[in-house]
Amino acid sequence: MACRCAAAALSLTLMLSLSGCAWPSELIADAGAKALRDNGSGTTTLRIAAQPYPLYSDVWVAHELGYLKDELGKADASYTWDSFKSGPLVNEAMASGNEDIGYAADLPAIIAKSTGQNVTIVSNVAYGEKALAIMVPTDSPITSVADLKGKKVGYATGSYAQHLLALRLAEQGLTLDDVQTANLSAEDQVAAIQSHGVDAIVIWEQYITKLESEGTAKVLVDGTGVKRGNMVSYATADYAKQHPDVIRAYNRAVQRGADLIAKDPDKASAAVAKDFGVDAAMLKRIWTHLTFTTELKQDDIDAVTQVSDFAWRNGILKSQVDVNALIDTKLAVSTSSSASSTSSSSSFTTATTKE
Repeated sequence: MACRCAAAALSLTLMLSLSGCAWPSELIADAGAKALRDNGSGTTTLRIAAQPYPLYSDVWVAHELGYLKDELGKADASYTWDSFKSGPLVNEAMASGNEDIGYAADLPAIIAKSTGQNVTIVSNVAYGEKALAIMVPTDSPITSVADLKGKKVGYATGSYAQHLLALRLAEQGLTLDDVQTANLSAEDQVAAIQSHGVDAIVIWEQYITKLESEGTAKVLVDGTGVKRGNMVSYATADYAKQHPDVIRAYNRAVQRGADLIAKDPDKASAAVAKDFGVDAAMLKRIWTHLTFTTELKQDDIDAVTQVSDFAWRNGILKSQVDVNALIDTKLAVSTSSSASSTSSSSSFTTATTKE
């Protein structure tokens, strides 16, 4: 069964696919590449493990425009900024004690917790129902999820893409066993759909916008109404406990980045598009599929819980995770802007997958 792969293999694939989201550009940082700056002096240093992808644009805006330096300075802290190419490398750096905080899709944080890492989700970064989608070639005869029965679908096994596919199939009375699985990384999915090597893929931004822009593929269905698709910041629990004011300062800076994306997307995109290897116009298009905010509302907690339950049922986690214990809402900051896109809030339904 596609959802019964070995937990270790699933975990590795999951973190690669969820958090790497690699963009085929020379502008993307190599794993562990330093992007250290003169971030001022302070009695405490916050070591940030970064990833250069549009899903985390508010953190990058805070970095590029000096909001992190400013807010952390108020807490008598400075920061270092190490850019990694994938989520597994972020988790590895945090587990080895080389980083204090990182950001990724919700599942890497859940996996880290399930494998014994003492981490705490301290804020949202973004979410987007339309930032994850099932796509088919532009000339495909497939017009509904039901048409996927018996077809070859490319996705990263164990990823949040697999979760979306399972939810959408369940709505049609189908399971993952009803499709042919091609376990592919995001870039391999792009190549497969370009060559018609698969009938469909399940992929996230920035690939959705790029494939649509090129006329290669179209969205069959996205996560609207069923999958929130949270990206989160998570810190080592010891650091968060010892330096709560520093974590709150980090969250304030990221929220300033989110606010700028909402209020002045031209300025924000001009500041960070180069970091992602896209132009400002495409980045602003990508942003219409995402809501940037540090706020963790009950909808977010419920969505993370749904993901955790799915991962546990399908053998992805080594141990069950108490999401309420994983998330620390006390470190959140008040938000002056809770949305930066045209996406509307939706109530989420929980589809039951047959195992």
